[in-house]
Amino acid sequence: MSEHRHEYRLTVTWEGDRGSGTSGYRAYGRDHRIAAAGKPDIAGSADPHFLGDPARWNPEEMLLASVSACHKLWYLHFCAVSGVIVTAYEDQAEGTMQMDSDGGGRFTEIVLKPRVTIKAGTYPELALELHGDAHEKCFIANSVNFPVRCEAVIIEA
Repeated sequence: MSEHRHEYRLTVTWEGDRGSGTSGYRAYGRDHRIAAAGKPDIAGSADPHFLGDPARWNPEEMLLASVSACHKLWYLHFCAVSGVIVTAYEDQAEGTMQMDSDGGGRFTEIVLKPRVTIKAGTYPELALELHGDAHEKCFIANSVNFPVRCEAVIIEA
């Protein structure tokens, strides 16, 4: 089996200089723009608790979205090759970040809560089991040092 290496490149540009740079904690904005060739930019900032713009994506939300999206993509793949016909998928994912007294912190858990609708008669038990396979293969979940749990619901329609 040959190894495959994938590399990703993007540019993060800070847009928060209000005229005096980082002369004080409240003197600068947290806004930034994430760009990659051929894709729409993402307007980013810090979490509002850290003086960020609530209308922009923050890194914590993007981490949660990355775990959720990766799981979904693997799950849909496994369903497609296993005869489970998914007609709708929505994940109300939740992440928990614990702050330390010194201002640092870390994610302690992500809980994925996918609500999956499958075509009636296309193996609901298997549809539920395939979440375990998706979790095992998810590149992002395999890259983090905290638990990622999945509480899936399967609906036949």
